[in-house]
Amino acid sequence: MSRFIATSAIRGAQGAVAEADKLLQDALGKLGPDTPIEFKDTAGGGTVYFLPTIYGLLGHKVEKLGDLVPVVEHAKSLVPPLPRENLWLPYLGETLDAGAATLFAFETIEGVRFAKGEEPEKRNGFEFNGPINDAQMRSWGILLVDGRMPGFAAIVGAAKSNEVAVKIVRELQSKGQLIFLCSDSNGRSMVDQLQEEGVEMGYDTYIVPFGSDTISAIYALGFATRAALSFGNIEPGDFRRILLYNKFRCFAFVLALGPVDDLKYAAAAGAINYGFPVFADTVIPNILPTGVTRYEHVVSMPFDDIPGKDDLERAERLVQRCIELRGIKIKIPKVPIPVAYGPAFEGEVVRRADLAVEFGGKGGMCFEWLRMKELDDIEDGKIEVVGPDMDTFEAGSKVPLAIVVDVAGRKMLKDFEPVLERQIHHMTNGAEGVSHQGQRDITWMRIHKNAVNKGFRLRHIGDILHTCLHNDFGAIVDKVQVTLYSDPAKVTELLEQARAVYKERNARMAGLTDEAVDTYYSCTLCQSFAPNHVCIINPERVGLCGAYGWLDCRASFEINPNGPNQPVLKGAVIDEKLGEWEGVNKFVYEHSQKNIERFTIYSLMDSPMTTCGCCECVMAIIPEANGVMIVSRDDYGMTPSGMTFTTLMGTVGGGLQTPGMMGHGKIYITSKKFIPVQGGIKRVVWLSQNLKEELEEELKEVCEREGVPDLLDKIADGSTATTVDELLPFLEEKGHPALTMDPII
Repeated sequence: MSRFIATSAIRGAQGAVAEADKLLQDALGKLGPDTPIEFKDTAGGGTVYFLPTIYGLLGHKVEKLGDLVPVVEHAKSLVPPLPRENLWLPYLGETLDAGAATLFAFETIEGVRFAKGEEPEKRNGFEFNGPINDAQMRSWGILLVDGRMPGFAAIVGAAKSNEVAVKIVRELQSKGQLIFLCSDSNGRSMVDQLQEEGVEMGYDTYIVPFGSDTISAIYALGFATRAALSFGNIEPGDFRRILLYNKFRCFAFVLALGPVDDLKYAAAAGAINYGFPVFADTVIPNILPTGVTRYEHVVSMPFDDIPGKDDLERAERLVQRCIELRGIKIKIPKVPIPVAYGPAFEGEVVRRADLAVEFGGKGGMCFEWLRMKELDDIEDGKIEVVGPDMDTFEAGSKVPLAIVVDVAGRKMLKDFEPVLERQIHHMTNGAEGVSHQGQRDITWMRIHKNAVNKGFRLRHIGDILHTCLHNDFGAIVDKVQVTLYSDPAKVTELLEQARAVYKERNARMAGLTDEAVDTYYSCTLCQSFAPNHVCIINPERVGLCGAYGWLDCRASFEINPNGPNQPVLKGAVIDEKLGEWEGVNKFVYEHSQKNIERFTIYSLMDSPMTTCGCCECVMAIIPEANGVMIVSRDDYGMTPSGMTFTTLMGTVGGGLQTPGMMGHGKIYITSKKFIPVQGGIKRVVWLSQNLKEELEEELKEVCEREGVPDLLDKIADGSTATTVDELLPFLEEKGHPALTMDPII
């Protein structure tokens, strides 16, 4: 190995550790050893991550300034002396030690900054992100689990130009990469470049600006450490398993743009410990032999030497080369549309000021309808637009839209229609500048002006669906034909036909009861971050995430027999009232790492279903009101339990079985099997206001069915009560039935 890299990394480590020691001693003198330290919002699932890299690799909890003293002493012991001149090193050991010391020093520095109130960093009116908060990490968990987000790229420094900076992040986004930004080059950072070009940064766009200096790179390694602790179920202090998890499971890399100084070499050595290779767009020594990383350790790719017609093409090839060398397998198809495409754009917000056109939403009309056809009845790849196109609409206008997708395949079944139809949400959301919400006839789409200016048109929605349905469901789909209607009369005509199909599907599901089947289905998709969790989905209860029903799971099993949705034979009845069966208990025990021995379907209090981190709602008892409250994930306010949704998830999530608390899907509230042991919907005393509004018609029908037609008016929400003291008078005034029911506890 080059003596130059080792010398630079060790020299950088020496400087980082000395700086950490100096700052810590100064803080101890001014603030005292008992001054608390905590990275913001990095606790969840019952675990506090403290300073995550130190906690994960050393098993050492840092809760106050004094706890950092042994960390700095350990970092000092790791830093080796500088190698002799002209020495060729056949191994990375001392360089890796210097890298580890650097990470501990970086996290110490950031911990001191938090203790002093200097983090998150603010500069020129811009606030950097700092550490990834736990709520966001959990929401990204599903993408990490199913491979739609292959990994992350930590970009250090600044690109050759603003245009190249934008091209690099767009290419990374289109390949599903999460992007972390830190450090600068000659006083310029990529954050500066993206700001100047009007590129939005933040969780919604998967571009996370950590800080302006190299030290903030520690947040990327902290994220990786927490991923291993949470998703890999690894104990703090088991550094070997944490590093191996990241080497083989977290496909991340470092892209150093611009000059590389000693501190960046030291930070790179720290990243290599995790199995993350380092790529540079400047001339630096290579470390090509493999070992600590799966492939090359350090690769120099001078930007001007990359083949290409211009800088933008070179930037594209630079990213592609990084992806190849890291061994990342991109599953996202190259859809033929004029904007970038990838899961990084899911959740993108198109604001009113940037709106070119919207379909659906309040007062609008937009729906999706996927139909099974015979093979000879459709033409694969045919995409037709009936009515005016986007370039003819006035900016900000609301236009009706019908998206009709016809599919055919030798293995296609009628039952698969809603499964594939539901995928339209994810598929269309992958396009830059396209925001999609809802499904069926409550679809709402917004298109950004920039997308239309780049040439995005209605037919490109068809291109996305044609490509993705073939790519993701090729086992059952042989042909895809898409027709998009923007003619108001035609949309109105087709909407009635589609609603008749929706009603037929609902009736088919509504007529299917738990008693009518001998098999339920499992969902274990979330086990990477909730190892003990097993979701059991029965005909009268959807999955906790709300995305899968019993028929959907059956279809999913047909499509992928080795997937997360497996058949669960109910077996002999143990307790019909509680909803407990031998077969279900056996399956849950075997697939929960043998942690959950009993599991009931119908009770909130007696061995209820475990809760992962993806549930749409959390239900919890309010003993004073002799009832339960239900809080939605979209409700950010306080509840009568004294906890917000996020706090509740920290209590019940992560695969825990918590009597009196349980995660569930929204539509479960309308089920005939909604906590029947506790009295069903009559036990609901508080409900998030957005749920009340969203499910108003369905809830009214349920109240009629249960013989309490005015119950919805007797249920409080955030507008009437956020504390028990406010809740009880409301319930008494309204005469809520829960007050006279048998004690819930």
